[in-house]
Amino acid sequence: MSTWKNVLSIFTKDDLYTQALRESHQMLDIGLDMFEASVESLRRRDDGAVEIDIYKLDKDVNRFERDVRRKVMTHLAVSGPADLPSGLVLINVVIDIERIGDYAKNTYDLARWHPRRLHGGSLEAEVADIEVRVGELFREMVETFKNSDIDKARHIMVTYKEQLSAECEELVGRIVSGQVTDLAAGDAAALVLYVRYLKRIAAHSRHLVSGLVNPFHRIGYREKNESSSV
Repeated sequence: MSTWKNVLSIFTKDDLYTQALRESHQMLDIGLDMFEASVESLRRRDDGAVEIDIYKLDKDVNRFERDVRRKVMTHLAVSGPADLPSGLVLINVVIDIERIGDYAKNTYDLARWHPRRLHGGSLEAEVADIEVRVGELFREMVETFKNSDIDKARHIMVTYKEQLSAECEELVGRIVSGQVTDLAAGDAAALVLYVRYLKRIAAHSRHLVSGLVNPFHRIGYREKNESSSV
């Protein structure tokens, strides 16, 4: 039985874990709202405006994270070490969600600091492609996690384009090394930060999904083949 199935079995019998799972779902919904609003603010608007309170939502995510941790630790204090691996998985999940929220907030900060909507100049097509792929991965991750769809999680892990991280780094390297000459200094700096934020959001999305198919010690890695000793 996979670790995530162990987690779900606990949710059915322990009210604290059920509450913690629901709160992790709320965290995901908030994180997705923050991500989409911050991208809209930075890349589609000249005034950096958003229709939601990004900073309040970030505080809500932080509060949920603390609450989930408290509920898990309370359960473990009563149940003993048998449920420890499952508790660690859930705590790991909310850490990833909280980090995604931080990067969404960072993106909104860029929108506030940048005087107009951020355009990638000669890199626009590449930046837009990365942006779309990261958004698709994030939304797919949210749906997969909320549905506890282990088969879908396994599919994401297998099909995840690992070159996404390398593409982000290559793009950043070209800007920083001076190979891109059509961007003003402020635009170049904002673009470097934005691409790095997208890279980290994608990484945390994949990391979170991996918790559905892997035991705690392999979260973040590809699912281990039965024939593999690694």
